[in-house]
Amino acid sequence: MALKALFLRRKIDDRTKTLDALREKDADFEKREAEYAAAIDEVTDKTPAEDRSALEAEITAFDAELQEHRNSVNALESEISELQEQLAAEEARQDTTPKHNDPAKAGERKDESTMNTITRARFFGKMSAQERDAFAAREDVQAYLQEIRTSIKEKRAITNVGLTIPEVMLGLLRENLINYSKLYRHVTVRTVRGDGRYLIMGVVPEGIWTECCANLNELTLSFNDLEFNCYMVAGYFAVCNANIEDSDLDLIAELLEALAQAIGLALDKAILYGRNAAGAQNMPQGIVSRLAQTAQPAGYPATARPWADLHTSNIKTIAASATGVDFFKALALASGAAKGRYARGEKVWVMNEVTYTKVVAEAMSIDAGGAIVSGVNGTMPVIGGIIEVLNFIPDNVIIGGYFELYVLAERRGPRFGTSEHVRFLQDQTVMKGVARYDGAPAIAEAFIAVGLGDSAPTANAVAFDPDAANTVAGIVLPATASVAVGGKLQLPATLMPFGVSAAETWASATTAKATVDANGVVTGVASGTSVITVSAGGQSASCTVTVTT
Repeated sequence: MALKALFLRRKIDDRTKTLDALREKDADFEKREAEYAAAIDEVTDKTPAEDRSALEAEITAFDAELQEHRNSVNALESEISELQEQLAAEEARQDTTPKHNDPAKAGERKDESTMNTITRARFFGKMSAQERDAFAAREDVQAYLQEIRTSIKEKRAITNVGLTIPEVMLGLLRENLINYSKLYRHVTVRTVRGDGRYLIMGVVPEGIWTECCANLNELTLSFNDLEFNCYMVAGYFAVCNANIEDSDLDLIAELLEALAQAIGLALDKAILYGRNAAGAQNMPQGIVSRLAQTAQPAGYPATARPWADLHTSNIKTIAASATGVDFFKALALASGAAKGRYARGEKVWVMNEVTYTKVVAEAMSIDAGGAIVSGVNGTMPVIGGIIEVLNFIPDNVIIGGYFELYVLAERRGPRFGTSEHVRFLQDQTVMKGVARYDGAPAIAEAFIAVGLGDSAPTANAVAFDPDAANTVAGIVLPATASVAVGGKLQLPATLMPFGVSAAETWASATTAKATVDANGVVTGVASGTSVITVSAGGQSASCTVTVTT
């Protein structure tokens, strides 16, 4: 009987319940934070000093309470993660499935005992029919699926709330994600909430030799940290209603398949080419983007590792004339720039199919039997390291290094919302999936990018799908308006599509007739007309304002 595994499960259950209770307080903290923010906005020069002091004291107390709450949540999440790792190790060491002679008793713990196996296996891959049935019969999974079905049967949409995926399904989602993200399994994934930080060892001091009985010398250890923001990878997809109505397992598979595929593809591209440091898009920082930096970016955290210019030392080229042994010799020399000082694993190499074929061809030779063979079989010859093929990478570019030194910060688990109205005629239900990540190379010098030929790899070589839903496509503004001399008029500017936001800039062509402030309020100055223009997100619109006496 696996008593240790049983004890670990009980501890995980207890800690999870405590964590869930803490998370229920999040909404209250968010509400109070919004109330205090509103109170701060109401403070003016006329606010009595004692009222300001009282508000400041309340905010200080609230900040302390909020920080204590976040610390408790982070501590529990870390403890649960460690317990889960211990449980996985224990289950790997021995078979933890309870043995029963009585068939009636054999199913008593199937809800619990099969879940750990499920979360370590690819869904529908290694699961038996019994395990799949046990999974679909879980109370939390059934409640989740019922919420989706209810929106169909009652012909309504779920509004204001998202559907939180049951914890057991998150394990499946992460396993399924591996099918579509080739890099997720190689990088270091950390679950964070709130202000995310990841400690990194600084310069390791050298030990000091002395006599056996002499005093010890104190060594100074330094630590740096990575700061993580919150970026969202999301979208929506449609599921055939027949799948929703017929089978729990079909519905689960549809949800996990679609969300994992979308997130996985976006993650791989961001890990390599994400451009958040340059402000190009809201996403993690990519390896190539970091290596290509030629100057320390604005706002670089003071507590982070000292920024280093790596655009020449870690971005290399191999001459097109280098072939065969010369090719791999040049690649081996270039790979030496990837420093694995803090890595425990092997290198990983990523390239597209065209480049992979070139590497295979360069490694070809004829064996003793006269057969043509290649030293490439999913690993890099001579240098070593796994090869992953990602076809969005440009031709003749190889990116490599110790990928465990890339940290992917995974925020709170993915969420779904659903509506049957969008694709009514197609008899489909639209479901939106949202996941939040940030990431960056923890040790940037652990990576290299190599161009085969005369061109060096560049950070902007890969395009990301545009964030069209949050990009200003147009501005709706009245064509004409009027205001009296000395009067004021608020011009209503509506950014399209609805819900998008951007900083607005207002201008008056003839300030002698009318002026306009930063909020679009027009003031009549003298009789006549002036064209008022508003600009936002690269779009603009104009209104001819007539000033009357």
